[in-house]
Amino acid sequence: MNDRFDRLNEKIVGCERCDRLREHCEQVAREKRASFRGWDYWGRPVPNLGPMDARILIVGLAPAAHGANRTGRMFTGDRSGDFLFAALHRAGLSTQAEATSRDDGLELVDCVITAAAHCAPPGNKPTREELDACSGYLDETLDAMESLGVVLCLGGIALSATHAVYVRRGWAEARPKPKFAHGAEFPFAPTAPPVFCSYHVSQQNTFTGRLTEAMFDEVLKRVKQTRR
Repeated sequence: MNDRFDRLNEKIVGCERCDRLREHCEQVAREKRASFRGWDYWGRPVPNLGPMDARILIVGLAPAAHGANRTGRMFTGDRSGDFLFAALHRAGLSTQAEATSRDDGLELVDCVITAAAHCAPPGNKPTREELDACSGYLDETLDAMESLGVVLCLGGIALSATHAVYVRRGWAEARPKPKFAHGAEFPFAPTAPPVFCSYHVSQQNTFTGRLTEAMFDEVLKRVKQTRR
C-alpha cells in the first residue's frame, strides 16, 4: 500500500458516522460468541484489503458480526470468507486458500476487497442512510486504485452502491438502474471499468447450491480476462 491507501484505511477505521452501527459492532465485540470467547474482537469499521495497484476491485455487502468484525479483515473468519478465499486462491488472486486472522500471512494478488458498508450491521442489513454515509469511501477507493480495470459486485446491494458511484462520476445514467443477475456484465461508459456481478458468497447462497464453486469460478475467470 502507499500513503494514500493507508490514509484511506485509517479514515475508514476511525469512522464514527453511524451511531447504530458503531453501537452494534461494539456490543458484539463485548458480548462475543461463545466459540470465540478468547478473541479480542476488532469491533470497528473494517478497512479495505489488498494492494493499491491492483486491477480488480471486489465489492461485498458488509462485515459479518463474528467474521470481519471479529478479525478486522474483510471476509476473514467466517463461512463466506472460506468460500471466497478458496475461489480467489484457485484463480491465482490470493496466496492462500484459508483466511483465519489478520496475521495468517494471506495476501491478495491484483485485487482489492472492499464493501458497501464497512461496519457490521444488525441482521446483516445496513439502512439506506448508512449505505449513503459509507458511499464516499467507495469513491475514494476507486480514486486510489489508479490501475483499476474491472469491478466485481457480490450481490445486489454492492451493485447499487457501485452504480451510484458511477453515476456521480458521469460513467453511468441514473435511470434505468442496472438489474442485478448472477453473471451479468455492465460495460457502462467506454472509459469506465466494466462491472460484473455474482451472487453473494453468503452461506444462504453457497449452502443451498444457489451459488456453486463452478458458478463463481466462471465469473472470476471472466473478470480476470477482462481488459479495459
